[in-house]
Amino acid sequence: MNVVITGATKGLGRAIATLLFDHGASLAICSRHQEDLDDMKQSLLETAQSGQTIIAYRCDVSKRDEIDGFGRLILSKWNHIDVLINNAGVFMPGALIDEEDGQLQMMMDTNLYSAYHLTRTLLPVFVGQQKGHIFNMCSVASIKAYPNGGSYCISKFALLGFTKVLREELKAQGIKVTALLPGATWSDSWSGIDLPEERLMQAHDIAIAVWQALQMSPAAVVEEIIIRPQLGDL
Repeated sequence: MNVVITGATKGLGRAIATLLFDHGASLAICSRHQEDLDDMKQSLLETAQSGQTIIAYRCDVSKRDEIDGFGRLILSKWNHIDVLINNAGVFMPGALIDEEDGQLQMMMDTNLYSAYHLTRTLLPVFVGQQKGHIFNMCSVASIKAYPNGGSYCISKFALLGFTKVLREELKAQGIKVTALLPGATWSDSWSGIDLPEERLMQAHDIAIAVWQALQMSPAAVVEEIIIRPQLGDL
């Protein structure tokens, strides 16, 4: 199984990549930091099964030329792709009235356009093989705006819209599309916050949801997965 994951060296992306690699997948991963990529690749390959490979590419997904470069590298290495997980994203708090100028564009570039451009680059492979699964890392902020969510909520609403369009366009091609909508999950974004560990979900919880969605027959697809902490949103 060949799996592409953006933003794969930390948080949700790393948890998903690690779980799928443990189940025998080969990975194409990207991150802004080469050191993180090198460390993750070395760590995973220590437990690699025969035939497993890792493509690691440094890129800032908010920059069109860099995300296009990642896509071209994948196409040069693989002739089939089983799973694409558009995970990379950024969160910056702020109300629309006073957030910094350019904040919306920055989050749209990272949270929406990176997924849009990479998906379009790789789609001919999916269509040609008439199968595959695309996951987009949306958020509960894709369905419920909240104070100080500002441009982040806008970008995540847009990503869910993109996911819905993909689902309609690709259902007849045998390609599954799933929106992941997690609530508060432990990651670097929450580091330093004074809350008990059980108040937020673990990144591994989201990874399990991805793995389970991949186990279904070709006749079934989970269109949306909403996962919240047991005690609800923060």
